[in-house]
Amino acid sequence: MSEDKAAGAFRTIGEVSEELALPQHILRYWETRFPQLRPLQRAGKRRYYRPDDIALVRRINRLLNQEGYTIKGVQKLLGAHPHGDAPPPAPVAAQPAQATSGVPAALIAELKRIRAHLSIALVEDRA
Repeated sequence: MSEDKAAGAFRTIGEVSEELALPQHILRYWETRFPQLRPLQRAGKRRYYRPDDIALVRRINRLLNQEGYTIKGVQKLLGAHPHGDAPPPAPVAAQPAQATSGVPAALIAELKRIRAHLSIALVEDRA
C-alpha cells in the first residue's frame, strides 16, 4: 500500500498496479470482464479505485492466478457470490479413518476444499 496515503484513500490505477504487481492493461481488461469492478472515472478517464475495488481486484487476482480459475469461472463465482469471500463448500462424504492414515490433516482439508470447488464448477457447467 502506498505509504503516503491513508488506508481508505482512493488509489490511481498506477498505484493499484504497483501495489498488486499487475500490469495496468490487465486491470483495464478485468473491468470489461467483471461488471462488479467499477472504479470511479473522473475527467480524462482517470481511474480511482476505492478500498472495495482494491479488495475485489485482490480476490479476482487470487482466484485467477493462485487458485487456477478461468475468467468464466470467476465470473460465475462473483455472479453467485459478489461480496462473499468464497462459495459455501459442497457437502463432503465422510471418509473411513484407515483411508487417511499417514496423510497430514491439512492436506486432507485442502483436497476436500478443492473437491468442493470442482463439484460446484461441474454443477455450474451443466447449467
